[in-house]
Amino acid sequence: MALRDTHVTMAHGGGGRAMRDLIAEVFTDVFQPPGHEDQARLMVDALQKPGARLAFTTDSFVVSPLEFRGGDIGKLAVCGTVNDLAVGGARPLWLSAAFIIEEGCEIAMLRRIVATMDAEARAAGVTIVTGDTKVVERGAADGVFITTSGVGVIAPGVDLGAAHLRAGDAIIVNGPLGDHGATIMAARGDFALQSTLASDCAALHGVMSAAMQAAPDIRAARDCTRGGLASALNELASDAKLGMVLDEAVLPLRDEVRGLCEILGLDPLYLANEGRLVCFTPPEQAEAVVTALQTLPEGQGACVIGHVTDAHPGQVRMQTLFGGARIVDMLIGDQLPRIC
Repeated sequence: MALRDTHVTMAHGGGGRAMRDLIAEVFTDVFQPPGHEDQARLMVDALQKPGARLAFTTDSFVVSPLEFRGGDIGKLAVCGTVNDLAVGGARPLWLSAAFIIEEGCEIAMLRRIVATMDAEARAAGVTIVTGDTKVVERGAADGVFITTSGVGVIAPGVDLGAAHLRAGDAIIVNGPLGDHGATIMAARGDFALQSTLASDCAALHGVMSAAMQAAPDIRAARDCTRGGLASALNELASDAKLGMVLDEAVLPLRDEVRGLCEILGLDPLYLANEGRLVCFTPPEQAEAVVTALQTLPEGQGACVIGHVTDAHPGQVRMQTLFGGARIVDMLIGDQLPRIC
């Protein structure tokens, strides 16, 4: 091995031999992108079908700590980008990955993050085809920042979006909410809290594929990341000019998440998720979707949590355990920083 350093230095971002050694041994030897040009050259048979469309997304990932129970920033980066493609009905195919690395970052940890990214990408059937690295001075970043972009293919005839929502549609989630946000909150050690929770971070391409097969008329889907389920539903309600009604009694929440939120005065509906999506189907197709999702590891907690209504356009409301109703508004700020 040419790379003998234990920590990243400014020399690793200087464009010389040290940078080449870092890139080769930590990144390209693991990801094995096709070719070594300054651009990836992509082709897939699915693009040749009449009506097929490209889907393209990009996202940046920051989290503290970088490694946590159930994942690390690398897993977040791959799964988050795969999920952004999948909820639009696309088959994820290719990713790019750009790293902003702080001087002093431990190279062993960087290798672990890259190994996680490679494993998650392979499991999701996507290839990391291109990328970039930059090194910044100590204190100018929070260890590692990752920006990933993803490209996928939407098959002919697939068209998901808020514009297709209809009053009466069922609202379905694929599992317990808030696990990721609660896990990061506990991992930071800012509170005297002990927890066995693990992040829900997971790639959801399989979940979306199962939902689309079970519900030929699936309307739309969204992954519930920053801002949680509440923010995702508010965005969709606003775009569709329809209302949403949730049933608090059936919301899937682990007792530990509920307890942490009660202690700290947080609302679990706003906690970040990294392996949860919400999808909308005609009511007669909802049971088939729930049954299909429950056969998957990422969907074992799938359930119907509410319905779409035209009674209060643009607004999300929840029927409470006490028989009343409350407005679930868009989050104004952020309950916790650097979650995803």
